[in-house]
Amino acid sequence: MVSVKTVSCPALFVAAPSSGQGKTTVVAALARLHSRQGRRVRVFKCGPDFLDPQIHTIASGAPCYNVDLRMCGEDDARHRLASAAAEADLVLVEGVMGLYDGEPSAAELAARLGLPILAVIDGASMAASFGAIAYGLKHYRPGTELVAVLANRVGSAYHAELLEKSLPPDIAWYGHLPRDVDAELPERHLGVLPAAEIDGLAQRIERMADLLAATAAAQLPPPVRFSVPAAPVIEPLLTGKTIAVARDEAFCFLYPANLDCLAALGARLVFFSPLADRALPDCDAIWLPGGYPELHAEKLAANRALWAALTSHVDCGKPLLAECGGMMALFETLVNLEGEGHQLGGLLPGRVTMQKKLAALGMQDVELPEGMLSGHTFHYSLAQTPLGILVRARRANGSAGEAVYRRQRLTASYLHLYFPSDPQATARLLLP
Repeated sequence: MVSVKTVSCPALFVAAPSSGQGKTTVVAALARLHSRQGRRVRVFKCGPDFLDPQIHTIASGAPCYNVDLRMCGEDDARHRLASAAAEADLVLVEGVMGLYDGEPSAAELAARLGLPILAVIDGASMAASFGAIAYGLKHYRPGTELVAVLANRVGSAYHAELLEKSLPPDIAWYGHLPRDVDAELPERHLGVLPAAEIDGLAQRIERMADLLAATAAAQLPPPVRFSVPAAPVIEPLLTGKTIAVARDEAFCFLYPANLDCLAALGARLVFFSPLADRALPDCDAIWLPGGYPELHAEKLAANRALWAALTSHVDCGKPLLAECGGMMALFETLVNLEGEGHQLGGLLPGRVTMQKKLAALGMQDVELPEGMLSGHTFHYSLAQTPLGILVRARRANGSAGEAVYRRQRLTASYLHLYFPSDPQATARLLLP
């Protein structure tokens, strides 16, 4: 009989009945509360989110990785959680949307990974109904290990008392957070603002951590036993190669796992700012990730030297991978919500136009000539180009997804790729 190695660490999966209940605020406050008590906290985000992890990185002082059954896979999630549990005093996982929303849902992820669930419920404008919602979350689907709740946006101590009394005996009360407009996280069309743009973010997190300090949330939850799978074997196909990665306010959507994957492939990573740098670093390949080029279009348009350098890079036959916002910036014209057009990279013919309506959202897989990669899409713009389509990604139901364009070694798409889903394919995309 083969024994399975395990590690043990206190852990919680933080979920909610829906989006907008305050999961991100609570997870950040929990991470900060325990970190300042001298504990090593590691935070994960369920789903393909880029923005919440930026906040959790600041709150915990450590990178926040994504775990998702569809995009990342169960083996990847188990490996990352076990690695974190081996060095941490507390592991926190923030859910996505409502507990049972999506397929597979956050509830299924928590069940497969054996994580107890703390539900965050907005208690504003309710009393005994709070207990009914908590009961429903726990018992809607058998096997859901919802162990406790925390009430958010509570009006008074008496209000908190009413909410606590409404709970069934098999759900513990973790305490409450009051209504606090100043501590809430501001949002725009893709979700909360990037961490770097939130005024006083650290102070907001500290404020909420102070409020949780007097609740049951200040105590470590019971330990969870994590199985330790074999570490993935990654052939160092990019040894000796330098990858230049765009990273600034306009291009800030980078999974830490993607950077780790490139490093494991043997690549040397250097970073540059399309907003500030007029020249490219000396490199063999370039990765232009997603972000908010539409919010910085005027400044990007003015940096003609940078676009000339990128054009020369591609014309020399060197690889460039452009994802979502990275692709948007490479078109000839970007039109913002006010109808103003900005001349951008010009490496791709055509234009991209911002709109108020969501254009695409969801997980997709793409079979490239280099191999199969998983990823996701989430954008409010539409691209119009005479370029032929190299291949289309596929949604879970098999329907056609995002287009992938190729010009020489330039590969561009709205897809945000998850490199660990196929490190070898990633290497082939970026090999000169």
